[in-house]
Amino acid sequence: MHELHDAPLAPLTTFRLGGPARRLLTATTDDEVVAAVRQADDTGTPLLIVGGGSNLVIGDKGFDGTALRIATTGFQLTGTRLELAAGEVWTDAATRTVAAGLAGIECLVGIPGSAGATPIQNVGAYGQEVSATVTEVVAYDRRLRETVTLANADCAFTYRHSVFKEHPDRYVVLRVRFDLEDAEGLSAPIKYAETARSLGVEPGERAELDAVRRTVLALRAGKGMVLDPDDHDTWSAGSFFTNPILDADAYGTFLDRVRDRLGADAAPPAYPAGDGRTKTSAAWLIDKAGFTKGYGSGPARISTKHTLALTNRGEASTADLLALAREVVAGVESAFGVTLVNEPVTVGVSL
Repeated sequence: MHELHDAPLAPLTTFRLGGPARRLLTATTDDEVVAAVRQADDTGTPLLIVGGGSNLVIGDKGFDGTALRIATTGFQLTGTRLELAAGEVWTDAATRTVAAGLAGIECLVGIPGSAGATPIQNVGAYGQEVSATVTEVVAYDRRLRETVTLANADCAFTYRHSVFKEHPDRYVVLRVRFDLEDAEGLSAPIKYAETARSLGVEPGERAELDAVRRTVLALRAGKGMVLDPDDHDTWSAGSFFTNPILDADAYGTFLDRVRDRLGADAAPPAYPAGDGRTKTSAAWLIDKAGFTKGYGSGPARISTKHTLALTNRGEASTADLLALAREVVAGVESAFGVTLVNEPVTVGVSL
């Protein structure tokens, strides 16, 4: 296991922000991961798990403890069953399933980060979420001090949430297992309207797998959501805020605020979210509150391609980023009475 002291963490994140860790360990096997976690727990040392770094906002002071970078590898495909080590690069693994002719995660290509992070956040995009195909998650349970296997139902998946996110100090994901679909070279039914339009199919229809992969990558790239070291619009955590889900009363109040501000005919995006709730668009809220693409004059700004991405223009600090995030949250709340919630995990800081 590789060990560094006073180690920079910014290069391990897609924001390229944050101070150093007192100690950085890089584990390449499950046994090394478990040993490092146990050592931290036995000594009472604060522990930060780092995967692909695409969902982390680390404070400028860094992390006064042990950062454990999970760099395990393993891609095992048996029929339609897929097992990924937590450290596998997610988009590479998703691309390999497309090449194998299997459907189920083809709309999730281009998402930065590691495979082990996907069940934590219930990663989703363009009408797919990993919860639809995950069968089991193998994790180290820090409370029981043993490796456990959680079935899909035990993961308690909801929108951008899971039991792993609910209890961040309990589980360390080691492996993720999926059951994909052999649809004879076709994708899963296309659910997202934008994807369907780009493919020239109707929602609910299937399309050629690789065409879906290429279409999704093009859509993501057009929004600055595919990592490019030369493009500061991609120096982000992707979507910085989750889409708000409102109960019936809150949604009614929200509609009143929308019409007061934008006119009687204004109609915000609305999607059924179960139990009488409605999901609306954080990107729409941000834009209509006056934070348009490219907003900001400092080193942290809204992406020029997508209002939902906050970006580091190259010289930003975490403090700069959080100042912008707080400005957006306050502006949306003032305009529409809706409080945005950050999607990335914050370390040593908060909104």
